[in-house]
Amino acid sequence: MRLRLREFRPRTGPYEHRIVQPWHPLRHTSLSAPEPIGLLLGDHDGLNRLAGLFSFAAYSRHTVVHVPLRDGVPPDEGFGELVDLVLVHHSLGLRPSAWPGLRRKLRAGTPLLVRTDEARTARDAAAWRERAGRADFKDVLRQATHARTCFLLGSRDVFAETATWFAHAAGHGPYQKDVAKGYSRLMGEIPALVQPPGGGHPLDVLICFKPYPPYAHFRRPGEPFRRPGRSATRPRRPAAAP
Repeated sequence: MRLRLREFRPRTGPYEHRIVQPWHPLRHTSLSAPEPIGLLLGDHDGLNRLAGLFSFAAYSRHTVVHVPLRDGVPPDEGFGELVDLVLVHHSLGLRPSAWPGLRRKLRAGTPLLVRTDEARTARDAAAWRERAGRADFKDVLRQATHARTCFLLGSRDVFAETATWFAHAAGHGPYQKDVAKGYSRLMGEIPALVQPPGGGHPLDVLICFKPYPPYAHFRRPGEPFRRPGRSATRPRRPAAAP
């Protein structure tokens, strides 16, 4: 997948940070803070680009991926406070408390075009799933919410696994029942979130597909434009994820 990004190089003292954002906002995608349940609601374009951004984050351990989601079209369903999303490799050591100062410096970005490798992402995700059942398994996603931003900190393989969940939601969401009528459909969840101590309701971020209105104009990926009074051949449903 090709991703058009905007790159920033803000400095804090002697340190330079590399931060990227999508060049075009994900207008019809939103995220509510997981307190303890969060909802990520997106259309095909938004979920597909999130899959690419998670894949990019997996192999860019020195880069912070910032996805502004608060300024998109407000969702007509859901719950909780809307937040942005930041993906950070756990080895980078970025503290959420330092983010507001960095965010204020994101002013003059430069264009950046990158490609993701879906085959490599799938291999690393499969390796993550193979290890996930071990007793000593610790390759998880750590989550924190600060300054109206949801931070996800993880490794290459867990980001790759999360990318496959978003790819599945983007590919299969348009074929779910009644989505053309404006209904949202649950497609999965962000995997392997570290749970807070003390029990209680588990921390979770649900991934849901929903097309944006007007729903009468909704077309599934690959479906040709239909003129009034004419039918179109429905494209083949994508193969089920392994």
